[in-house]
Amino acid sequence: MIQARGLRRVFKSRRQTVEAVAGVDLQVEHGEIFGFLGPNGAGKTTTLRMLATLLPPSGGEATVAGCDLRQEAAEVRHRIGYVGQTGGNDPAITGRSELVFQGRLYGMTVSEARARAAELISSLELEDCADRQTKTYSGGQKRRLDIGLGLAHRPQVLFLDEPTTGLDPQSRARMWDEVRRRREGGTTIFLTTHYLEEADALCDRVAIIDHGRIVAEGTPDQLKRQIAGDVVSVGVAGDQEAILELLRPQPFVREAGWQDGTLRLYVDRGESAMPAILRLLDGAGLDLDTISLTRPSLDDVFLRQTGRSLRETAA
Repeated sequence: MIQARGLRRVFKSRRQTVEAVAGVDLQVEHGEIFGFLGPNGAGKTTTLRMLATLLPPSGGEATVAGCDLRQEAAEVRHRIGYVGQTGGNDPAITGRSELVFQGRLYGMTVSEARARAAELISSLELEDCADRQTKTYSGGQKRRLDIGLGLAHRPQVLFLDEPTTGLDPQSRARMWDEVRRRREGGTTIFLTTHYLEEADALCDRVAIIDHGRIVAEGTPDQLKRQIAGDVVSVGVAGDQEAILELLRPQPFVREAGWQDGTLRLYVDRGESAMPAILRLLDGAGLDLDTISLTRPSLDDVFLRQTGRSLRETAA
């Protein structure tokens, strides 16, 4: 449904030239949820806006829903839905009126647009607020209405830019369920996010972008399997380089490094490694503050690829 090769976007000003997207290659299959994961400023939204024809590429080529991005932009717009970060509803208009108007914009008759609006209101569970002005909506209701506006014309591809930013946990879980239902109905979904849990829970495949370049791509499980073994995080005071030299040569340690004052050790078997780590630190006279064992996460994948934590850079 989406294929991009060498997609680039350069922003120029009088003082400098910034390459926001630096040659992205992507392939998104029909009917999958594809996640674009990365920190703020990594190029996620710029890439999405190019694929949605809102921003012309500076280089490269792409097809979306079978149409050439450059040569058939108008047809691409007919085949996609787009939900931006800030939404697009009018606070003085009812949700039902917004949905009817959106249908009319895409060429539906009045009766067709009203029927489609009623269908979306039911499926998105907006019955209780559909005939109220949207300024009275909760954050979750507004976001569901935004998705309804993106789905009004039954697009083949739905672009969601940070769909759950600012939502409470209950609204976020409800939004995840809605996204899954759309995928089950055959819609291909391309979403950007900086929430690790969202990408892990929702996406069939994920691409991680950093500084405008794809640094890793695959299913969440495939990406996490790149990090062999377990992760032991150690909080210990002392000379960081000396502590690293003490633990890094141990046969059970695959990788080791400091991150934000915490030593992270990638080990074969965390349960067996932890007692050995404690003995080594105690033998060296070092005072242990904290120690924890976790399984590899998408943040570990990002850390390995970039040397930085996605949780920290997205904060």
